[in-house]
Amino acid sequence: MTRTPPSTAPSTPPRTAPGTAPRTALRICPLCEATCGLTLTIDEGRVTHARGDRDDVFSGGFICPKGASFGALDADPDRLRRPLTRREGRLTEATWEEAFAAVAEGLGAVTGAYGGEAVGVMLGNPNVHTVAGGLYPAQLVGALRTRGLFTASTLDQMPKHVSCGYLFGDPNAIPVPDLDRTDHLLLIGANPLVSNGSLATVADFPGRLRALRRRGGRLVVIDPTRTRTARAADLHVAPRPGTDAALLLAMVHVLFAEDLADPGEPGAYLSGVEDVRALAADFAPEAVAAYCDVSADVIRTLARELAAAERAVVYGRLGSTAVEFGTLASWLVDVLNALTGNLDRPGGALFPLSATARAPRPPSPGKGFTTGRWHSRVSGHPEVKGELPTAALAEEIDTPGEGRLRALIVVAGNPVLSAPDGLRLDRALAGLDFMVSVDPYLNETSRHAHVVLPPPPPAQSAHYDFAFNTLAVRNTVRYSPPAVPLEDGRLDEPEILARLILAVLGQGGPDADPALVDGQAIQHRLGRETADPCSPVHGRDVAELAAALTGRTGYERRLDLHLRLGPYGDGFGADPGGLTLARVLEHPHGIDLGPLRPRIREVLRTPSGTVELAAAPLVADVARLRAAVASGPDGSALVLVGRRHLRSNNSWMHNLPVLTGGSNRCTAQLHPEDAARLGLAEGALARIKGDGGEITAVVEITDALRRGVVCLPHGWGHDRDGTRLTAAAREPGVNVNQLLDGTRLEPLSGTAVLNGFPIQVEAAEVGTGPA
Repeated sequence: MTRTPPSTAPSTPPRTAPGTAPRTALRICPLCEATCGLTLTIDEGRVTHARGDRDDVFSGGFICPKGASFGALDADPDRLRRPLTRREGRLTEATWEEAFAAVAEGLGAVTGAYGGEAVGVMLGNPNVHTVAGGLYPAQLVGALRTRGLFTASTLDQMPKHVSCGYLFGDPNAIPVPDLDRTDHLLLIGANPLVSNGSLATVADFPGRLRALRRRGGRLVVIDPTRTRTARAADLHVAPRPGTDAALLLAMVHVLFAEDLADPGEPGAYLSGVEDVRALAADFAPEAVAAYCDVSADVIRTLARELAAAERAVVYGRLGSTAVEFGTLASWLVDVLNALTGNLDRPGGALFPLSATARAPRPPSPGKGFTTGRWHSRVSGHPEVKGELPTAALAEEIDTPGEGRLRALIVVAGNPVLSAPDGLRLDRALAGLDFMVSVDPYLNETSRHAHVVLPPPPPAQSAHYDFAFNTLAVRNTVRYSPPAVPLEDGRLDEPEILARLILAVLGQGGPDADPALVDGQAIQHRLGRETADPCSPVHGRDVAELAAALTGRTGYERRLDLHLRLGPYGDGFGADPGGLTLARVLEHPHGIDLGPLRPRIREVLRTPSGTVELAAAPLVADVARLRAAVASGPDGSALVLVGRRHLRSNNSWMHNLPVLTGGSNRCTAQLHPEDAARLGLAEGALARIKGDGGEITAVVEITDALRRGVVCLPHGWGHDRDGTRLTAAAREPGVNVNQLLDGTRLEPLSGTAVLNGFPIQVEAAEVGTGPA
């Protein structure tokens, strides 16, 4: 490949003149973690059709209903097109200058009186789906100097970060299943045929499972629900929800008891193996069978088949993380991979190497991973990965006293629906001194804001997957410039966040230059690199390197910087064949960087320089699991689990009529025997009670659930006044998280227990509607 000069690699989309023929543009889909390549048809500035890009190096033409709806999402009439500011209690349209002046005044009043610690930041899931979300939030939090950071991670995958932090010394070093080469895939708490995969970036999961079958492989699914993925499995095991950690530890017991543990070559980098053996001694299959409601014979079969497979991998997801023992379950997934010789091995679990990751340094011990560097004010929850539990956000706002959060910045988040006890958070947000939302919609959370700053639709935005490329099952690099020019009067999201940072710093006047924020980030990164003896730019002049960066915008120059200093980069001339932004732009369908490869020595940053299988906090928490197994389950209690829809992603997609209807419904699913016992019929209303309150939902009877389980989807409840979600309001559903009061947290990670918690169900009175 030869480097294209920047002038011949334009990244500004052409405008389609009225009356001209439609054109096509390529765009990476931002609507789930699969990151599929799309080909968009654009007619007079509007996306009229989306199909899979057959030449995309990662997805090869695959597309799901969400991707096919790209144009509808882009053109949703409820999307905000101008900023909103609160005047005399009402949100009304404003100019960008007026909006940022209000931000500077509102945040300035709070920070001037109480300091930056009085301002919280809430980052929602969509942040990891945007260029802006990958570059600017850390600067925002740093500018505030606040410890009040809350994100969707503590409603989702934080247990995996914690377990990997203890195992590998880096909470972001997450191994993923090598799907294209494995012979035996064991999924626990995952439904990738619907979710498209998560914490493992996979395009065309269905096609990869078909390929597994063609090469004689085996699919095993552990899930209390007979999901679409479970129906495709060779073996489906349905344990009692929330008991995954005990089941996995019993499998570890079998490996040791039957002399099946064989770490292979990676065993040289394992420590704590004998400690794990001792921990597993009390967890024989017979000891956990009643607790998990899985026979001892089945547990032994799971362990033996895993050990016997030539290339095998265990992969766990939300059903195994957002539960009472989520960190232990996440840890045991990788313990099983390690003990069977499938960690850091082709066909097993491997560590991706993203093009914008820091270039590998020589192997050496690191500082390791710790939590609790500070604690939340009210309940004393320990900090984890720089964050506090999102379940604690409401109490940090509404509990009087010194250090109370008085202002909040929410970027692409809707915690009123996604966090426990949304009613309390609803009331708390209404009592804030000041609130800013960066959001394209006036939703259940942003309706409380004093200023709403709307980013443009996806077609008018650039796209690079900073987060998901670090989890991809194949190493590639792809970048999508905006497919459609920004409409007049809009700002792109990087500029919105950059100007928000300047406002926090007191530099947010009408003449504020957002390029200052990008320039500061570039200078900071280059300063560190030029001082690092292992960097390809060690000792070079920072100003000279900064001047060499290319790109149409500040965020493109930052992307160019990350690519050049990444593991495949040109190192600012050190490797003339390496990656630059210009080179990536030459390949609009992406560049294939090859399959994942073993590289655990590059990854390890534990103090011992080994994979520490028996970190003290994990070992200590096994006692809590042992006590739970000993006390046994409450066999009479119903427990609740969530579910995914292929046509939805949390609360994002409910305002698109094209994606509603069919199976995408907010119903309470029950097993026929449970429904009969409770006197509930198909389509009847059930009252469901939990720690945080009660909801009323429509009953759907199905034998896809095991007995004793009720299943409701996450992200619904679009029935509040003051929103602008026309389609969602017609079929609002109910907010399942209102059943929680925020006290059920997984202790090692601070993650809300959203699955496997007890509930009460009864028939609702006639005339009672969903609530």
